[in-house]
Amino acid sequence: MQGQKGKIKLIGCFVCALLSLAPLAAHQDQQPANQQRPRKVGSTSSNVNTPQTNQPQKSSAEEVSEGDVVRVETQLVTVPAVVTDRNGHPLTALRAENFVVFEDGKAERVTNFATTEAPFEIALLLDTSGSTREELGLIRDAANAFINALRPGDRVAVIAFNNAPGNGAPMAVVEVLAPVTDDRNALRRAIENLGTSNGTPFYDALGRVADQLFRDPPRPEIRGRRAVVALTDGVDSTSDSGYEDARAKLLRSGVASYFIQVSTEDYVEDRLLKDCRDDGRLTLSAKQLERFRQLFVPTAQKEDYQDFCRMGQFERMDISRQLYNLARREMNEMARASGGKNFAAASLGQARAAFAQVAKEIGTQYSLGYYPSNKTRDGRFRQIKVELRGVKDASVRARDGYYAPKQ
Repeated sequence: MQGQKGKIKLIGCFVCALLSLAPLAAHQDQQPANQQRPRKVGSTSSNVNTPQTNQPQKSSAEEVSEGDVVRVETQLVTVPAVVTDRNGHPLTALRAENFVVFEDGKAERVTNFATTEAPFEIALLLDTSGSTREELGLIRDAANAFINALRPGDRVAVIAFNNAPGNGAPMAVVEVLAPVTDDRNALRRAIENLGTSNGTPFYDALGRVADQLFRDPPRPEIRGRRAVVALTDGVDSTSDSGYEDARAKLLRSGVASYFIQVSTEDYVEDRLLKDCRDDGRLTLSAKQLERFRQLFVPTAQKEDYQDFCRMGQFERMDISRQLYNLARREMNEMARASGGKNFAAASLGQARAAFAQVAKEIGTQYSLGYYPSNKTRDGRFRQIKVELRGVKDASVRARDGYYAPKQ
């Protein structure tokens, strides 16, 4: 009898406990989804190409219930890659198991893979400064031909330079003429509205691509399928930012860099050699001269590089040539580091053919993705190498590294 009373008492306490928790449970059910407690896990990803039986078992600490908010602690690294045969022709029927990705010499597990059929997002940067101002028609024709050569699912943004009122002379600014869209009519209208500028804020434009156009994470089908395609000579004259900043932003955002390098050097040099009183002359900007001094003659006095018109013709030509060589090196480096490519155009008349090459290149690009095993958030550069497996007489070109997140 005494034992039965104890059982009754215990059951009564248990019922009381459940009743006391009921209002709390009801209150939690009414909380909006965005206020749920975040759950920290390690790398989480889904791979449609990998059977579930090959997935490692999660520990109880990593299990995530339906409705939980998951905070991924490791950044997905995307690696664009182009594979060609011995004759330079693209190979477009490869699978995920044909690729092995190494980070700083250590093999990584590829968790995301997109074939050459996946859509692309492209920031089309059109340089309408300097010598190109007089040939807007050629630029418009080349840009429209490029958009027509892309696939129906590809999306494009148009970015260019224009003059804006400033203190005294107009200032060259970066303009986003069309956001990322698949509306071909909107893109053609944007190209029709191209303006011109008295300067080239090239680095600022590249930073704008990363900070604005590709600021948000891509949709799953777009991962590793973003690129900036720039028609330019690459010689910056008016940017507030520098090359290293623009390069780091693009690498962190996983954007492949493609450049159509238009040759304007002879035209510019001819104009630079004119007398400063000649209306047809060009001058090197104060920012260009200061950048040249810092990079090439850092021990020189700053005031020696402030007045362009006091410089001799030989000095002007030497500075111009070194700045053009610098621009070519910078574009080559950005293309190589990002998995993109450079295409030379001797003139704007050849830009259309170069754009066709870029469109073909983009249409043959794979995208690999992995969560790095090195989770240190030190902001350092990590080297990437991609190798092929089961593919004979072929070569692969991919981005050569990225900057790790910084704590």
